[in-house]
Amino acid sequence: MSRKRKVLPLIEGLKITDVAAEGNALGRTADDMVVFVPFAAPGDVVDVQIEKKRSSYAIGRVERLVEAGDVRVEPRCEHFTVCGGCRWQHLPYEYQLSCKQRQVTDALERIAKIPLPEISPILGSAEIWAYRNKMEYTFSNKCWLTREQLASGEEFPDRDAAGFHIPGAFDKVLDIKACCLQDSLGDRLRLFVKQYAKEHSLPFYDLRAQEGFVRTLMIRITSTGESMAVVSLGADMPEATRGLLDAMRAEFPELTSLMYVVNTKCNDTIADLDIKLHSGREYIEEEMEGLRFRIGPKSFYQTNSRQAYELYKVARDFADLKGDEYVYDLYTGTGTIANFISRRARKVVGIEYVPEAIEDAKVNSAANGIDNTEFYAGDMKDVLTDAFLEAHGRPDVMIVDPPRAGMHADVVATILRAEPGRIVYVSCNPATQARDLAMLHEKYDVTAIQPVDMFPHTQHVENVVRLELRPQENGGSGLDGSESTEL
Repeated sequence: MSRKRKVLPLIEGLKITDVAAEGNALGRTADDMVVFVPFAAPGDVVDVQIEKKRSSYAIGRVERLVEAGDVRVEPRCEHFTVCGGCRWQHLPYEYQLSCKQRQVTDALERIAKIPLPEISPILGSAEIWAYRNKMEYTFSNKCWLTREQLASGEEFPDRDAAGFHIPGAFDKVLDIKACCLQDSLGDRLRLFVKQYAKEHSLPFYDLRAQEGFVRTLMIRITSTGESMAVVSLGADMPEATRGLLDAMRAEFPELTSLMYVVNTKCNDTIADLDIKLHSGREYIEEEMEGLRFRIGPKSFYQTNSRQAYELYKVARDFADLKGDEYVYDLYTGTGTIANFISRRARKVVGIEYVPEAIEDAKVNSAANGIDNTEFYAGDMKDVLTDAFLEAHGRPDVMIVDPPRAGMHADVVATILRAEPGRIVYVSCNPATQARDLAMLHEKYDVTAIQPVDMFPHTQHVENVVRLELRPQENGGSGLDGSESTEL
């Protein structure tokens, strides 16, 4: 006999007082229990249905907005609170920036626990709508039904959906009418593919049964006006594939690149699959200070193109290159930062885990006539070793831009032995950055901090930190270049 599920309480009239981690808001009950509430705003008074309860805190959802706080604004997207992609559309942008500034400050002070300089004011994004250059949509034959739809008692025989996964649920997809984070071309492409598939009886993918035809759609749009669409198909059906792609090309002749991939795996990742060109080019191009960067279907590129330029300028300024420095760019991706700073360095060595990204980096260097870069592929902790340093030379400056998990302890240890005179640490996760800064503090002082907002209406924030090798521990491998010799 199954255990009866405990009925959790409804808290009435909870006053929301602050913004917390993961983009949630919080309030406190009369007995001082903290309640985390997504999609609420400071100043709101809400009735909250508790969904999870622990000894010291609870997590709930807004059942009713009793009184809107002064901070709250009307969200633009009709899918807000259900989609989960934008946690903060109901907060004014300036308030979002203040929350992100505090998020960086809290993480560095609470976790790093090292001396810090004053943190510079966050750099906001000039564009807060239609700023994303990449979106990925999922097609499903069983769309997510909202609470309102379920409560209506209506029948919903057409469950085909083209949209986003519900957070924390791999098999639940919300049908999206419009997304305001990408150019309208994204909506038009997605809705066209959905309509064509329905009109031609092409089955939408069943995420549980792992069967169906139309599976995912990736859309990339650069600031140069170029665009790419990659259709992922769950079965090898050449005639149906040709019909769909021909129709897309006829409807959207402006597409720079139209590609497709057959994916019969149990996950949506296509990085390990053969992506084929239907028409146009196999890449699109982004531009930055006259440099052209080729972006293929598997390439990583910062999602906010225009704000990426601001981020890279901060990294370049923090590196303070004079023209004769030997630079390592760790986690280089497609070599965007490496190529961007190459004009001001003697040589730049980039290291990245993904081999395809390294090939893109080499192509980008060649396409821009850059001949002072070298790129190496492999797991960072396995590539960046003492032997690598001896073979390739110790750097004067090191730029690191790791994934959200931060740097492996072995990588930090190697950096400490390499003793570059200056480190520029670019992070998408201030918490793991703070952890790494604490380890680097063995030999380095933080001398500058600059938060950058890449993702308006979300809780995510980038942060750039400059570290300087303490003079008394400089063994001669710093900015004077006395031991930064290429071998």
